[in-house]
Amino acid sequence: MEHLIHPRIKNIEISGIRKFFNMVADRPNLISLTIGQPDFPTPEHVKEAGKQAISDNFTVYTHNAGLLEVRQAACRFVNEKYGLHYNENEVIVTIGASQAIDIAFRTILEEGVEVILPGPVYPGYEPIIRMCGAKPVYVDTRHNQFRLSADLIKPYINERTRCIVLPYPSNPTGVTLAQQDLLELAELLKDRPIWILSDEIYSELVYSGKHASIAKWLRNQTIVINGLSKSHSMTGWRVGFVFAPEFLTKHLIKVHQYSVSCASSISQKAALAALTAGKEDANDMRKLYEQRMEYAYSRLVDMGFQVEKPTGAFYLFPSIEPFHTSSFEFALDLVDKAGVAVVPGSAFSAYGEGYVRLSYAYSLETLAEGLNRIEQYVQKHKR
Repeated sequence: MEHLIHPRIKNIEISGIRKFFNMVADRPNLISLTIGQPDFPTPEHVKEAGKQAISDNFTVYTHNAGLLEVRQAACRFVNEKYGLHYNENEVIVTIGASQAIDIAFRTILEEGVEVILPGPVYPGYEPIIRMCGAKPVYVDTRHNQFRLSADLIKPYINERTRCIVLPYPSNPTGVTLAQQDLLELAELLKDRPIWILSDEIYSELVYSGKHASIAKWLRNQTIVINGLSKSHSMTGWRVGFVFAPEFLTKHLIKVHQYSVSCASSISQKAALAALTAGKEDANDMRKLYEQRMEYAYSRLVDMGFQVEKPTGAFYLFPSIEPFHTSSFEFALDLVDKAGVAVVPGSAFSAYGEGYVRLSYAYSLETLAEGLNRIEQYVQKHKR
């Protein structure tokens, strides 16, 4: 019966991040710096709100778009934080940012259109694009500090271009876009029949200045993806948001409704606490991430790695060019000989080859041990 499975699904592979993590997870005494998951517990008041929802038997369907009070709180949150103006009819509560991306692509893409992405990039976009019958078009950002710019995009825009993905702060590189970058992109894309999918899931984890969204300048062309997984250490609660003008959300809600009906009612009550009483919860976590970043970045530089200093998220993306091997072979050898796991850069498109991703969403003690092992490996194997 396998021959009856849709060819597009058969040709899609499991994420390279998860594939490598699963491959090495059972190794004894392994220090894993692979998964981009906050190591902090969900804030107590958020957990209490979830518990209270269960105690109150609030275990029911909600409005397809999410509880009105949650949608209103989400709109206030992005307004106060980033100056974005949306109303309760212009936001949908989703099952994490991943589902928000899925319904956005399934609503705007069709057979034969193209989606421009920066390379390297998080691997969660391409499979959905291909399932929609669209074509991912990668733009090499390696010589522009991993930043997608108007100048880089311009040669790739044509009559088939339907969407441009702006995933900043970036997974896997940790870079952000400055306001000037966004202004130049907005000037290039203004009034063109092109959507911008702005994935801002790491918006609360910016180390210098404040996060800026291109939706401030191109509101009617922009789909903003956000959520609470990274900002409030709520990965397992699965709460995301998609913000878009009402003429688009009225179509997004159809795809959302027929795929999941609504987000978990219990998680939505927890989300309400996060967005209101906990709207500054990310501050203390961000300070600790920055300390870890400075430590890990300095250690890698001292070892001789070429690496862009992150300005957001919680990843480092050092080059392994001096080792003259593929990123997969390097990562596997690092596991075998040093007992530390990082993610091969090839998981982030062909433009990630020659790099590895290291997550510093781990304690300083874990980072220190992992980096000590990497240093010992480098001393023995660097050519």
